[in-house]
Amino acid sequence: MMNKAILIGRLTRDPEVRYTQAGEPVTSFTVAIDRNYTRQDGTREADFIPIVCFKRVAETAGKYLAKGRLVAVSGRIQTRNYTAQDGGKRYVTEVVADEVRFLERAPEGSAPRELPTSSSGGRSPRLDTESAGFYPDDDQNNFAMTPIDEDDDLPF
Repeated sequence: MMNKAILIGRLTRDPEVRYTQAGEPVTSFTVAIDRNYTRQDGTREADFIPIVCFKRVAETAGKYLAKGRLVAVSGRIQTRNYTAQDGGKRYVTEVVADEVRFLERAPEGSAPRELPTSSSGGRSPRLDTESAGFYPDDDQNNFAMTPIDEDDDLPF
């Protein structure tokens, strides 16, 4: 069996970072994705997909993502239910992200956000973003091409 979702869209709000009782970060955000067709009046509809990240992916998402950023998310679709405070049963469908990639540079002057600490104080001070499946804006992942001046610079 296979359960794989790949989405490209923009964040509708800043990510929300929380921590489990064990001190593991959990980040949630929503991605807006335009549908492929337009209505007769020329407007487009969009789907708003809830995304949940855990551990290092969650920590990096909470630190580097912000409302309006274009991202690619891959993961699995998960459904769950719970009993609300009013006693009613609620059902949730969301994508649990295994990998999130930034598809554009951060706006000029923006800095990573400071994350809240967990109740147990267990937050890793250093993020290993590559193993977390995130690729924040840096020169290594800049897709801008630079010309090569001499044949000696070619790697092959």
